[in-house]
Amino acid sequence: MHADTSRSSRAPSAVLPFTKMHGLGNDYIYVEEFDAPFENPASLAARISDRHFGVGGDGLVLIGPSQKADFRMRIFNADGSEAEMCGNATRCVGKYLFERGFTAKRDITLETLAGIRGIRLEGEGRDVSGARVDMGKPGMLPADLPMLVEDEAFIHREIAVDNKVYRGTAVSMGNPHLVVPFHGIDSLDLPRIGPLFERHALFPRGVNTEFIEVRGSNRIRMRVWERGSGETMACGTGACAALVACALNGFTERNATVELPGGELFIEWDAGGTVYMTGGAAFVFSGEYYL
Repeated sequence: MHADTSRSSRAPSAVLPFTKMHGLGNDYIYVEEFDAPFENPASLAARISDRHFGVGGDGLVLIGPSQKADFRMRIFNADGSEAEMCGNATRCVGKYLFERGFTAKRDITLETLAGIRGIRLEGEGRDVSGARVDMGKPGMLPADLPMLVEDEAFIHREIAVDNKVYRGTAVSMGNPHLVVPFHGIDSLDLPRIGPLFERHALFPRGVNTEFIEVRGSNRIRMRVWERGSGETMACGTGACAALVACALNGFTERNATVELPGGELFIEWDAGGTVYMTGGAAFVFSGEYYL
């Protein structure tokens, strides 16, 4: 696999080692950043994520040192934009660090743009099958997303998209989400409607949109359009936002299994206000990307 630009902040090496991993099909390319930072990771993310001319994935994740936590994670979407947080990537980073010998701890702290997140690894011996992640407390104020409305919270409120009125609940999980109940999500033309939500004028920095069907007091089905990546097989922060929105509206209890195209996540919103996410993480392959 070839590309025509290089990392100007590093020595002129032609090869970039990488590992592809996924959490419920939400696949990213993981690259170590311990020796020196990348000067232009946005450009690299767009090239390496291309599913025809690159490795292929929903984006690029850089793993490096932190002065605030055990390690640091930076996330760049497939279009090169930087994301504040990704729940599926967080679990994968925990697996990567433990199984590659960077840490012997099963409880890891990880610095992200959305704050420090705690990871509790699951599995036996040196194997990690998944993780339970402290996803922090959800933000409900418009400034948390941000969202251009004057009310204190946007809960089951009307929003007009493509000459149609939907109802949505806005939640920040360190990144912006709009959770929209929709009957018949399997037939939803998400590639068409998703970008219209993502770039809606109410969200100056864009928004991730979760279309949900409530299947019971502890079960939610979901499809997601992720800002900067399009439709993905799963979204950890989106699943958390969906549970929070459903609990706020009385659709479900404060814990539920969220069904996504790539599998299931278990989400809990405890009495103290913290959201926890539990799910799997898997290696796909490792290789070298020629710069």
